[in-house]
Amino acid sequence: MERISTGLTKLDSKLEGGYPEGKGILISGNTGSGKTILGLHLLHQACESGKNCMLIATEETPEDILLQAKSLGLNLKPFYEDGNLVIQRVYEERVYESIGCVEWGTKPSGLKSNIIKLKDIIPDTTDVVVIDNIGVFTPSISLDEFKSQFDALNHLLFKRNYTTIYIMDESSNKRTDYTAAYSVYGVIKMSNMENPYTNKHERCLEIVKMRNTQIPDEPMKFKIQPNKGIDFFSD
Repeated sequence: MERISTGLTKLDSKLEGGYPEGKGILISGNTGSGKTILGLHLLHQACESGKNCMLIATEETPEDILLQAKSLGLNLKPFYEDGNLVIQRVYEERVYESIGCVEWGTKPSGLKSNIIKLKDIIPDTTDVVVIDNIGVFTPSISLDEFKSQFDALNHLLFKRNYTTIYIMDESSNKRTDYTAAYSVYGVIKMSNMENPYTNKHERCLEIVKMRNTQIPDEPMKFKIQPNKGIDFFSD
């Protein structure tokens, strides 16, 4: 099986070389756990390797994403400017739609619940897709509808041979009864929790599921460092 580097050497070593290429991977976790940063590491590495990448941003503007990446030592701006990286502004569409609904008393168009339609905005030449955060589509649809739409999207992107990262916040994951985990090829759970003994926050990454991969039993602890991004502690 072909692998694609996660952008993090130590994580690659735990995944037999990286994410399984052409598969869908779910990254979930609570606020501040490093989900987006993990996705940025993949995008930076993939762009440097000459792959065509796309980030579907549902919560941040492209400008904010590029600034955040640069502060972590992951300069995505050159790739964005030359078209190697496409950032779709779903975030702005949602904002302007909400403003219009308030001002004009109109009903939402259904953007939040049309998960399958995301496939239509991804160029055919794309190799790597990161959707951050797919959880924003969950509040206005039922559990059955979410599962059906997510299954369909994941299947369609798999048929196109995209390596796809679905980032989902923990509250949305819980709201949908963790059903997304059953559809994808792999699941990585990230956490940012307070250690009751030290009263300090600790970040951990756990590979919960990765088919055709011998995964570690123990979570991997890490820090988020300026100009470096995710920095794993030594074993």
